[in-house]
Amino acid sequence: MTAHALDLSVVVPVVERPEPLGSLYEEFAAPLREAGYRFEFIFVVRQGWARLAGSLEELQQRGEPVRVLMVGQGVSETHLHKVAAAAARGRIVATVPAYRQVVAAAVPALVQAVEAGADFAVARRWPRHDSLINRLQTRVLHLAIGRLAGGKLHDVGSGVRAMRPAVLDEVRVYGDFVRFLPLFALREGFTVAEVDSQVHPAAHAGRVYGPGVYLRRLIDVLGLSFLLRFTDKPLRFFGLVGGALGAVGGLILMLLLLQREFADRSVADRPVLLLGVLLVTLGAQSIALGLVGEMIVHLHASRRPLYRLRARDENGRLRPPRRRADDLLPPLVSDAEPLLREHTR
Repeated sequence: MTAHALDLSVVVPVVERPEPLGSLYEEFAAPLREAGYRFEFIFVVRQGWARLAGSLEELQQRGEPVRVLMVGQGVSETHLHKVAAAAARGRIVATVPAYRQVVAAAVPALVQAVEAGADFAVARRWPRHDSLINRLQTRVLHLAIGRLAGGKLHDVGSGVRAMRPAVLDEVRVYGDFVRFLPLFALREGFTVAEVDSQVHPAAHAGRVYGPGVYLRRLIDVLGLSFLLRFTDKPLRFFGLVGGALGAVGGLILMLLLLQREFADRSVADRPVLLLGVLLVTLGAQSIALGLVGEMIVHLHASRRPLYRLRARDENGRLRPPRRRADDLLPPLVSDAEPLLREHTR
């Protein structure tokens, strides 16, 4: 098949609490058939979940449009998406987690939103009828990152999405930041739409994770906030932190000096003197780190345009925004070739 020989490629990364993959395929493929789409499902499976691929091999033997990519255990979730997108043959790429979040009818609705002109469409789980603990976790997440979305997104945690292939090709994400792909797509100038979707009955039960999961999510949110707000101006972040530390340390040293000069109090044996010196030193180092970051940004600024241009096709429809060809990232699939093999019938 040639590129874009299909209408849709559905990517299913098998990385987190997967459900039976055969029944997942049957459920989500049915509404796509009814809508008349030509589609394929690409299951990207880490080695730790290889035992689940048996049901997919049965589907392949029946002639179902299913492809299975096996990758190494240490490959990040973002890399799984990149690998699958590079192998996709559809003109639109959809992602579905290996567990049920929304009803299957949401996927055709997302595809229609992309066909209508959006570059990226996210299934917003609304109205929410799942457990209170699930809704509370979503609310806390959006309290932390809501300002980054500018009020345009209400369910960043949804893993059911549809997009043009250019989004995954051009948006710079790594590690587990693919969870926040809508935010990065907004930052890069793509149009992002939300489509209200019914919560799947299987997702109504409450989910509570271990402390390590919440700690990792907190670290991800902190990293996300820095990347989206301070990538182009690191000195504002490090300068603010360094200025605050230096100011507190300088105030402590000033008070000690005043006590030494006017109250004749000894300061050499007071631990607070070391604290003041430490804070001033840390403040100076933080500001210096920000200056180094500014120099790095300056050196690479000419290769990273801060804008995207849209053009209309012959039918008057907007094309996806594009940046200069020499600024595009090389395909990451080349890095994964030693770890990747495809299961065919």
